[in-house]
Amino acid sequence: MEWLSAENVVAVATALLGILASGAVLWYERRVPRRKRIGYRVQLDTPIGANVRSGRPNFRLGLFNETPEMSDATLVLLRIENDGSQSIADNDYTGRELHGLTAEFTDRTIRAIAVTQPPGAEHLMDHFTPAAGMRHSGGTIYLPRVPLNRGQHFKLLVLLTGGGVGSGITVSGGIRDGEVMTNRSVTPDDKPPLFSRAARWITVLLTVCVVTLAAIIVVRDDTRPPIGCAKGTLRLTGSTAFAPVLQELAKKYEKDCEGSTVIVDAHGSTAGIRALAEAGALAKKGSPPLIALADGPKPGGYPQLREDRVAVSVFALVVNDKVPVRNLSIADVRKVYRGEIHNWKELDGPDLPVLLVSRDANSGTREVFQRRVLQRNEPANSSRDCERKDDPGAPVVRCELDSTEQVLATVARLPGAIGYSELRSGTPLKGVHRLAIAGDAPSVDDIGKSAYPYREIEYAYTYGQPPADSLASSFLSYMSRGSGQDVIRTHGHLPCATPRGLRICGED
Repeated sequence: MEWLSAENVVAVATALLGILASGAVLWYERRVPRRKRIGYRVQLDTPIGANVRSGRPNFRLGLFNETPEMSDATLVLLRIENDGSQSIADNDYTGRELHGLTAEFTDRTIRAIAVTQPPGAEHLMDHFTPAAGMRHSGGTIYLPRVPLNRGQHFKLLVLLTGGGVGSGITVSGGIRDGEVMTNRSVTPDDKPPLFSRAARWITVLLTVCVVTLAAIIVVRDDTRPPIGCAKGTLRLTGSTAFAPVLQELAKKYEKDCEGSTVIVDAHGSTAGIRALAEAGALAKKGSPPLIALADGPKPGGYPQLREDRVAVSVFALVVNDKVPVRNLSIADVRKVYRGEIHNWKELDGPDLPVLLVSRDANSGTREVFQRRVLQRNEPANSSRDCERKDDPGAPVVRCELDSTEQVLATVARLPGAIGYSELRSGTPLKGVHRLAIAGDAPSVDDIGKSAYPYREIEYAYTYGQPPADSLASSFLSYMSRGSGQDVIRTHGHLPCATPRGLRICGED
């Protein structure tokens, strides 16, 4: 059977062990005795004196309007219960005094006490007698050594004066092999859970995670062969935006695969597509050792080129730090790139001329920007130095540069300059900052959740299908597997081979 590999057997065994461990935790919670425990909680603490007011001026709601000494009266309902897993007998109380527990009401004086118990536990009332230790003094109630079966409780309804609502209320006492502590409940009469919420959630999540892991490993498609190192020389060309990823991948591949040489020679997506097509046409047989990376799908007219979707790249508009603008609407971006806005003060910025620093016609970053954001071409090139117009009749200063590095350096150097680049997550930008578009910031994490428009799939193209044992085929596999995915993520791209990447790369 194909799934009966060592990896899958280990995964299934791990899942079974996880299920058994979860069952053991549940059994332990139910069967193994825990410490004895008395819990208490305040279910009501409300003012009822003459100082209680309604929403209408000079109208009092208090129950003691004619009794000045009760003007600050409060009513407290205190629930005391056995919320452990064992019954508590009268000899489980460890104090030296006759009474078992002490309830203290800070800064308040007790005026009256009523004890209530749930139906079926009327016999508990026999314990609340002075002879059994029931008494109160000042703000303290001394409670008898009341035996409580598991889950049993009683309540104290206490009338107090003095301190206001919210003053401290504590119950203390000693329990053999146990403790007295506060507890909580969603509703006043809820029973405490048999085992803790954390234990329940941990048990359920552990089971789900382990079973899911086993299912993924068993049902995933492992028909593709694992990476096999190939010797020789491979050239990578195309996108300058993706070049940092390729350079790191090339170094890692050469280190992992002795005898291989991977050369990165990026000159833009369109130039890379053309170079691949020309090399393929000149090749005497098969696919040449060349891969072209492109920001977006290839143009028409290249039917011989075969594509692999590698990653989703996010691009960003960048502006010189002298311009404090952080967000532009799509309409304003289009006006800027039509030459209709000549100065940043028209966009609530400083009095600086707008300088468009763009890429040349070979750039995939530029093509994506025109297609996804502008929905038209940029204006004609009008400047060689990016500062002054060579053509006085041009609507705006616009220059074209060969690489992303040149764009970033020029925008950082020229106040008022704006350009574009891939996101380059984790790489500090000097002298420039990114712009949000229509309120959406450029972010790989938000792909598929925000309407940010400036993004595109990175494609890897080969001339036909490279042989399975070729360096080109091996490198493509390396790029889409574990180590390659890590490099792609590090540079701020989303690998298409990940679960989220598969969905997004399939939709675009």
